[in-house]
Amino acid sequence: MTKTNFDGLNQEQRRGAIDKIISFFAEERDEEIGVIAAEQLLDFFLDEIGKSVYNNGIDATGATIKEQHENLLMNIEALKRQ
Repeated sequence: MTKTNFDGLNQEQRRGAIDKIISFFAEERDEEIGVIAAEQLLDFFLDEIGKSVYNNGIDATGATIKEQHENLLMNIEALKRQ
């Protein structure tokens, strides 16, 4: 199994993704591809878009945390007595 520069998948997830790629080609394209070709395709997409998808998730998490922090600050401010 060839590891990519970015491979956030464990062995079970990799195997599942490879199986889905093989199934996709069989069902949607009426083509038969083997495990090696499916693995290479998975590695290609992980290399091409894996970091972007990961970073988008990190950015979304950061935005959510920032929003929650701002809400907490407003709630704390609302607790002050006049």
